[in-house]
Amino acid sequence: MYDVIIVGAGASGIFTAYELTKVNPDVKVLVIEKGHSLEKRKCPIDGKKIKACIHCKVCNIMNGYGGAGSLSDGKYNITNNFGGELFKYVGNEEAINLMNYVDEVLCTMGGSEAKLYSTANSNLKSKALQYDLHLLDAKVRHLGTDRNLVILANIYEYLKDKVEILFDKEVFDVNKIENGFEVVSNNETYTCKDLVLATGRSGSKWISKICDKLGIRTESNRVDIGVRVELPAEVFEHITKEVYESKIVYKTKKYNDMVRTFCMNPHGEVVSENTNGIITVNGHSYSDPKLHTNNTNFALLVSSHFTEPFKESNEYGESIAKLSNMLGGGVLVQRFGDLVNGRRTNDRRMEKSFTIPTLKATPGDLSLVIPKRQLDDIIEMIYALNNIAPGTANEDTLLYGVEVKFYNSKVEVNNNLETKVEGLYALGDGSGVTHSLSQASASGVYLARILGEKYK
Repeated sequence: MYDVIIVGAGASGIFTAYELTKVNPDVKVLVIEKGHSLEKRKCPIDGKKIKACIHCKVCNIMNGYGGAGSLSDGKYNITNNFGGELFKYVGNEEAINLMNYVDEVLCTMGGSEAKLYSTANSNLKSKALQYDLHLLDAKVRHLGTDRNLVILANIYEYLKDKVEILFDKEVFDVNKIENGFEVVSNNETYTCKDLVLATGRSGSKWISKICDKLGIRTESNRVDIGVRVELPAEVFEHITKEVYESKIVYKTKKYNDMVRTFCMNPHGEVVSENTNGIITVNGHSYSDPKLHTNNTNFALLVSSHFTEPFKESNEYGESIAKLSNMLGGGVLVQRFGDLVNGRRTNDRRMEKSFTIPTLKATPGDLSLVIPKRQLDDIIEMIYALNNIAPGTANEDTLLYGVEVKFYNSKVEVNNNLETKVEGLYALGDGSGVTHSLSQASASGVYLARILGEKYK
């Protein structure tokens, strides 16, 4: 029997294992991961022979060592203003301290040369306010996709002889047994005293199923729907050079809805990803200048909150993404000028575009996919951003759809991130408590310190 089993080797799972080795190296730990080890995580899309998602049985973008964050652009936002609600469980000061600790670990593992940006004293903040745009305060460490992989490999080298890690092992079921838990994976059963569910975004449906089985309350009432914007890097250069990740929030005049920028990638590329079989869009950027593109991309997301009796917010988002998949065979792309003029973007219009797309997507009409309310919000936000970044509302600005930010059902946990089932913990993005790499990692550190003391 293991002392602790961690299901999922994403940010929260890795940092739980890492910190446990620091606070109590005698704890016997097993990490079980559905996906591949880091060196085997290769998406088959090469842009040449394979140009679109082929629906691999296990998506290498979303699953495997490091989780969805491994192949992301490696942005760690140190803030309580967005990225989750860890502070509600551990306190504001402790949450920031935990994120700063994660940052220190990342730097020692190879991230020390990555620049740390801050938006707190930015001139952009006052300029944005003139147009009712609100720049949220945060410190941002941008590692880049390339450096991010190096850091994760270094953490693995540290962990591999201190904890047991199993890859390509999907956990199908969890059972409560006397003095612990039984974890069923690939016709094998493992037992432990304490069980940590750290399945990340891709494990949202699975963790909901486990909670239903064990009578643990979950709540889901939000999904963010939007597009990924791609434009020439010069348009946002004055912003990205100063703050890199500008998290800007705007309340629309027409509907009073909240729209925000998300995951900005200067000189980056737009990519597709597979979430539970649904193809959506995302973005990457690299630290190595040789890998830079001429474009910058970022998401514009509209937050949709639902009230009783509707509870299927993620299914709502999935249904919109499925429309895009149905019409475009994956991701759709449309020029902003075509959208506002009620025209479908076609191959001929794309060929005339001065903005060269970094993702091979199907030219189409986003108004056939995204509901009118959210689309009106996005258009209004683009015109608002044009005030602080002239050129955002250019005719050739590209909009890829759809981008959906799924929020895992929020699992009911106490201040120790423990469910009503004693010894069963839920943390990271899989629990709905966090929505970012920094807060997910911090939640792992927090729980590891609790468990480490428990076994002393």
